[in-house]
Amino acid sequence: MNNKVSVVIPAYNEEETLGVLFGRLFPVLDSLGRPYEVIFVNDGSRDASLAMLLAEKARRAGLGQPQGASQPQEGDNSFKILDLGGNFGQHMAIMAGFQHATGDAVVTLDADLQNPPEEIPRIVKLIDEGHDVVGTIRVDRRDSLFRKVASRAVNRITNRITGLALHDYGCMLRGYRRDIIDIINEAGEAATFIPALAQKFASNPTEIAVAHSERGGGTSKYGLLRLIRLNFDLMTGFSLAPLQAVTMAGLLISALSFLFAAFMLVRRLLVGPEAEGVFTLLALLFLLTGVTILCVGIEGEYVGRIYQEVRKRPRYVVRKVYE
Repeated sequence: MNNKVSVVIPAYNEEETLGVLFGRLFPVLDSLGRPYEVIFVNDGSRDASLAMLLAEKARRAGLGQPQGASQPQEGDNSFKILDLGGNFGQHMAIMAGFQHATGDAVVTLDADLQNPPEEIPRIVKLIDEGHDVVGTIRVDRRDSLFRKVASRAVNRITNRITGLALHDYGCMLRGYRRDIIDIINEAGEAATFIPALAQKFASNPTEIAVAHSERGGGTSKYGLLRLIRLNFDLMTGFSLAPLQAVTMAGLLISALSFLFAAFMLVRRLLVGPEAEGVFTLLALLFLLTGVTILCVGIEGEYVGRIYQEVRKRPRYVVRKVYE
C-alpha cells in the first residue's frame, strides 16, 4: 500500500475551464495530507488546452510543494500530462490514464467542472474504508430536460439489460481501488464503458450523491449521435440480452405469421378470392421489414465489436508523456 491518490482527468478542448479547475483541484488534493499524482490526458485537443496544462505544470514545478507537518514531503506529488495522438474518446483517454496511474486509490474527474473536485476527499475516504468502487449519482442536475429524461430512461434500461445496479452511468466522478484498476488494465477491450466494467469486477461497491453544476465553459462533447453510440457499446459490451430479444422476436413473429397465413387460407376457402386486403398486407409487410432491419442492425453491432477486437489495433496512441 503506497497510500497515494491518483486523479485521472481527460481533457478535450477545455481551455475555458482548465484555469478554474487548477485553482480548485490542487487545494483539495493538498488538504488530503497524503501523496498524490494528477494525470491530465490531452485527448487530441485543438485549442490551447495542452499549452495551459504545460504552463501549469511548469508553474507548479517552480513553486514546489506546500510545506507543513500535514503536507506530503516535496517530491511525493506529481503532475503528469499524457498527450494522445488524436481524439480517442473519453473512455479511452481514461484508460490511458489508468495505465500510468500508480496510486492505491484512483479517482476520475471530468475537466468541465460539472462535478466539483471538492467531492474527491469523500470518495477517497470510502475507498480507505474498504469499498473497491465508489460510484456517484448527480443530484439537482444542471442539464436540459431532454438530457435528464433520456439519462433516466437509459439508466433503467441498461440496468435491466446488463443486470448491473448503477443509478447514474453518465457521471464520471468515480473512485476505484488499485486491484480494480489492474483488472481493467488487463481487460484490453477495444471499446468499453469504464463504470460498468468496474462494477462487474467489484466485490464491495457503493454509491454516493454528489453535486452537479453547469459547465464552466465550452460545450458538451457528447452530442446525440455520440451518446447513442456510447450506449450501444454499453449494451452490447455487457450483455447478450439484445441478441436474445432478437431471437425471441423472431420466434414470436414466425408464430404470428403462421397463424395469419392459416387464417388467410381458411378465409380464401370460405369467402373466395378478395382484393380488399391488399393495403393490410402491405402494412404488415412494411412492419416485418422494419423489424427485420432492426434485428439485423442489433446483430451487426455485435459483429462490429468482434471485428474491432480481432483487428487488435491500439486503443489509443500516446504521443508524448510529460512527467
